[in-house]
Amino acid sequence: MEGEPEAADNALAQSGISEEYEWDLVVIGGGSGGLMCAKEAAKLGKKVCLLDYVVPSPQGTSWGLGGTCVNVGCIPKKLFHQAGLLGESFSDARSYGWKLPEGVELDWEALVMGVQSHIGSLNWGYRVALREASVKYLNAKGSFVDPHTVEAVERNGTVHTLKAERIVIAVGGRPKYLDVPGDRELCLTSDDIFSRSAKPGKTLVVGASYIALECAGFLHALGFPVAVMARSIFLRGFDQEIAEMIGRYLERRGVRIIRPAVPTAFERDGEQVRCVFKNLDFGFEMSESFDTVLLAVGRDACTSDLGLDRAGVIVHPRSGKIPVVAEQTNVPWIYAIGDVLENRQELTPVAIKAGARLARRLYAGGTLQMDYDAVPTTVFTPLEYACVGDSEEAATAKYGEENIEVYVSHLKPLEWTMNHEEHNGQPIRGDNSVYCKLITNKVDKELVVGVHYVGPNAGEIIQGMAIAVKAGATKADFDDCIGIHPTVAEEFTILEVTKRSGKSSLKKGC
Repeated sequence: MEGEPEAADNALAQSGISEEYEWDLVVIGGGSGGLMCAKEAAKLGKKVCLLDYVVPSPQGTSWGLGGTCVNVGCIPKKLFHQAGLLGESFSDARSYGWKLPEGVELDWEALVMGVQSHIGSLNWGYRVALREASVKYLNAKGSFVDPHTVEAVERNGTVHTLKAERIVIAVGGRPKYLDVPGDRELCLTSDDIFSRSAKPGKTLVVGASYIALECAGFLHALGFPVAVMARSIFLRGFDQEIAEMIGRYLERRGVRIIRPAVPTAFERDGEQVRCVFKNLDFGFEMSESFDTVLLAVGRDACTSDLGLDRAGVIVHPRSGKIPVVAEQTNVPWIYAIGDVLENRQELTPVAIKAGARLARRLYAGGTLQMDYDAVPTTVFTPLEYACVGDSEEAATAKYGEENIEVYVSHLKPLEWTMNHEEHNGQPIRGDNSVYCKLITNKVDKELVVGVHYVGPNAGEIIQGMAIAVKAGATKADFDDCIGIHPTVAEEFTILEVTKRSGKSSLKKGC
């Protein structure tokens, strides 16, 4: 924020504090955003200390430096997703003439070991990067003593008192629990599943979030029986037409959907976990036992034990998240980035860019603010979904139904056309399973306000679309672009059918 360092200095002067600070900046949290902010500030000549500490999950799982994404989020999730895609591709390979044996099995333990080995190398790399940037790293749990003082407690009880001119909160979040009997004792979360050496077996995934559907998707693709239990809609906040499309795709592939329903208790049933749940349509209770129950019902910001009240930092009373203006809290020299922010995307690249830009504004005279609009994202379900900009619901609410145009197309990738295998009477590679949706604002020269894609390599396709949306591309710009043939992405350059027209969007031919 332009003028932000001066504002903070004025606030310091008004506070009457004249003591010397040991640190220019203390960063609490060693996830992607905290690491970037700390390294960038240190490169700009500032004395920086970064604290990172992982409280073990109720199942005893902990991990190294790097935060959620590296250890229990994006990285292991994408690798497990890739393992699932490889398993599904055996069917494609046979269709292309490869002679593969039937009944190929996954070595779960080998997968877990390989993923954890890669994560370990990343943990080490982050420590080396901090050292090379001259950032002091403490594997210690930080909390505020006062607005300029942080107490850091190591696992062995060693206490460090850190006095800093500025402090950045980047502690992220952890999975929520349902607070029903047995959930913490008997259930796993995404904190646990990627390092668990035992095969999950028959698995119940509780939740309707992208984490829930991603985990259900890769576990099913890896050969395990999976059920998903959800209270109501899938992927709240995403385009609902597509959210339901993903749910139907999972169901056709063999994932059992139990909806609307909520667990009321979990009990030990021999070697299994019995889930007692309530059907919300009819009100009756049922139960079923599973080898593994995975909860994916949202995340809580890790702010409850930071001592924010002692620092005077305002937090949302229910979510524990921190309201900010340009990453600055209500206390001028205390900042927050990443998943702890109120009404901001919980995405690694968002935290990284916010951390870098904040450091440059504070210490290099930078003026670039973090732009939280039109942020692209991908849901790594077996049939991937990526999007940028408004959902159809959001565009309708923002511009009015009469002022938007929704261009759509259903198609089948060329690579899938050779595979005619079926599973339980359903094609492995169904016709028209891939979906393209482009939303424009008719009254603003058909400005493209939303792009949605369901199909293979979704993130790779939408990343390019996101640049176009950020640059203010119109439908005419998309039409004027020559597609690369034969690809799926080229479909966005030839979209003609609109929902309003009532014409079929099912693609025929190449």
